[in-house]
Amino acid sequence: MRKSRLIFFALIALSVLAACARKPEWAAKNDKLIADNKLTVRTRDDIPNIKLKSNLTDGVVTAINSLPETELAPGVKARIYWGKGNLVAWLAFAPGATIPKETLPAERLIVVMKGEIGQWLDGGYVTMRAVPRDEPDGTHGRTPKNDFLLLKKGVENAVQAGAGGAEVVEVYWPPRSDYLAKAGVKDVPTDLLVPTFPVAPTVPPGTIFDLNDVQFTELQPGANSRLIGGHGAQLSFLRMDPGMEFPSHLHPEEQLMCVMRGGMDELILDGTAAMKTGDLLYLPGTMVHGGKVGDRGCDVLDVFFPPRPDYMAKKNDREAAFGAVIPADARVELFVDGAKTGPGLTFTEGPKWLKEKLYLSSMYFDQKWTGDPKRSATVEVDPDGTYRYIARGLQTNGLMPLADGNLAVCDMFGHRVIEMTTKGRIVRTLASTFEGKPIDGPNDLVADAKGGIYFTDPQFTAEAKKFQPGRSVFYLHPRGKLVRVIPPNDFAMPNGILLSPDGKTLYVNNTYDNESFWNVDSDKDNWVWAYDVNDDGTVKNPRKFTQLALIPEVVERKGRSSGADGMTIDENGGIYVATYMGVQVFNPNGEFLGIINSPTYPVSCCFGGDDMKTLFMMSYDKIYRIKTNVKGLTYGPK
Repeated sequence: MRKSRLIFFALIALSVLAACARKPEWAAKNDKLIADNKLTVRTRDDIPNIKLKSNLTDGVVTAINSLPETELAPGVKARIYWGKGNLVAWLAFAPGATIPKETLPAERLIVVMKGEIGQWLDGGYVTMRAVPRDEPDGTHGRTPKNDFLLLKKGVENAVQAGAGGAEVVEVYWPPRSDYLAKAGVKDVPTDLLVPTFPVAPTVPPGTIFDLNDVQFTELQPGANSRLIGGHGAQLSFLRMDPGMEFPSHLHPEEQLMCVMRGGMDELILDGTAAMKTGDLLYLPGTMVHGGKVGDRGCDVLDVFFPPRPDYMAKKNDREAAFGAVIPADARVELFVDGAKTGPGLTFTEGPKWLKEKLYLSSMYFDQKWTGDPKRSATVEVDPDGTYRYIARGLQTNGLMPLADGNLAVCDMFGHRVIEMTTKGRIVRTLASTFEGKPIDGPNDLVADAKGGIYFTDPQFTAEAKKFQPGRSVFYLHPRGKLVRVIPPNDFAMPNGILLSPDGKTLYVNNTYDNESFWNVDSDKDNWVWAYDVNDDGTVKNPRKFTQLALIPEVVERKGRSSGADGMTIDENGGIYVATYMGVQVFNPNGEFLGIINSPTYPVSCCFGGDDMKTLFMMSYDKIYRIKTNVKGLTYGPK
C-alpha cells in the first residue's frame, strides 16, 4: 500500500514538473506582474488544450507585410496568421479571380474591406461589397458600407471577385487545415477541437449584413467596438479615441490584434512596443497587456478565442438601451427621392412637422458649398411623400412652428429670420439686425413657450466679409428685442440648437473645429453643449452635455469636426444629432445609445407622423425615415 502511494505521488510530481516545463518563458514575469499590481484574474474552464502553435511570436509586434503571401487560388493571395483557435486571412483578389466551389471545413466569417465579390449562397452568387465614405461636401455625402457574412461549417462556398478586384478578411473556427498547410505548417494537427462555448452567434448564418449597421459597444470610456461573431470566433472592430489608455489587464481568451488605422504604444508584460497601421500582435490567454493610444486614435481588429462572454454582456446591454428607442426590427426607409421625383430636391435641411405635414428647406449648393437662392426652395411634404414648393428664391434653412400655426424660418442668405405661412407667404421679418448691423446667416432655431426664439448664426454665407464680429447664438424676445446669448466665436461653428422639454436647458452643437479649412478654433470640439436658461432668455452655466463620435478621416487629420447639424428631441428629453457618423442617439442624461446608419450622411432630423413616432432624416436630395418607440416633442399650436 505504501509503495503504491509513493508511486502515485511520484506521478503527480512528474506531471507538475512537466506542466511547469510547458509554461512559456514569459509566465514567471507575467505572474509577478499580476501579483505586484493586484490584477483581476478572470478564469474559464471551457478552453480546450489545442496543440496548434501560432505563427506569431507571443507578445511580439509583427508587420503583416512581413508574412509570406500564400496563393489560395489563381489571382487570390493571402496573408495568414493564427492562434490556437482562430485563423485570420487577409485576401487580395485580382479582378475576376475565383475561389472554386468547396465545402467549408470550418465556420467562417467574411467581411468585405474593399471592392466587390460574388459570394456563393443558397445555390447562386450574391453580391457583397465595400463602399468607401465620400468626403462630405455640398453635393456628396455617401456613408461607408462593409458587407459581412457568417457561414456554417459544411456549407458550399465559392467566391468570385468583381471587375475591380477585392480585399476581404476571413476568420475561421477552427483554423482551416488546408490553409495551414498552404502557409507552410509541416505537421498540421488533426485533432482541432470544436467545443461548445456559452456565446451565441451575433447574426444568423447565411444572411448578409452591413458592419456599419452594428451598434458600437463601449468596452471602456474612449474605446467602442462593433462586435460580430460566430460560435467560436469573436471579431472586435475597435475604435479608440486619441490619448485614451487601456490599463494593464489580462483575460483567459487569446487575442489576435491587427492595427487598421492610427497607432498606439502597446504595453506587453513590463515593456512597451509601438504599433502602427498594418502591425499584428498575438497575445496568448492570460498575458498581461494594456496600451496608450496616439494622437490620431487607433482602429484595430481584435479576434478573440473563445468568444468573450463579458463583451457579449456589454453588447447586449447597449443594444437593449438602443432598442428601447429604436425597435430592433426597424429599418431606415427611403421616403422621398428628390433626384427622381418632381419638382426636385437638392440639399434638404431644417425639417419640422406641422399640421400633419413635413416642412423643410431644399437648399442649393455646389460641391464647394456655393449657394444659390434662385435655385433653392421651401417645401411642403404630404404623408404619402408627395411634395411641392411653397416658396422659391430664398435659401432658407431651419424652420420652427409657431403658436399661431405659421413657421419661423431662417432666411440664411437673406440675413434674417422671417415668419412664413404654410402657403409660403412671408408675414413679417422677425430679426435682421443686431447693434445696427445685419446678422449674417441664421441657420437653425428653436422657439420657447413664451414665444421667444433662439437661433444660431455660424456666418455660413456667401459674403467674404461678415457683418458681425463672429459666429454666435442669439435670442429674440417675444416683444422683438434681439440679444446675443453666446459670445462671438465661442463656438467654431454653432449649428443645431434645441430646448429641453421643460424649456430650462438650451443645447447647441458644433459642426467644425480644429480644422485647417476653418478660420476659428474653439474649446467646444465634438461636443453638444448645455446651458441653463434664465428667465430673461439669457443663458448661463455652459457645460459639456455629450461627446459626438467622429469619423476616422477626421481623427486621422487631428480634427474635431463631427459634422453635427440639425438636432431633434423626444418627449423624454432624448436627443438625436445628425452627424457624419449618422444620427447619433443619446438619452436625457447625455449617455450614448447608438447610431442610426443611412446610405448618405444625415444633415438634419425631426419627429413626425400621426403618432409623432417617426424620425425623418434629411440627407442631400433624399429624405429617409425610421420608426421609433418614443414620441417626438411637438412644436407649434397645442
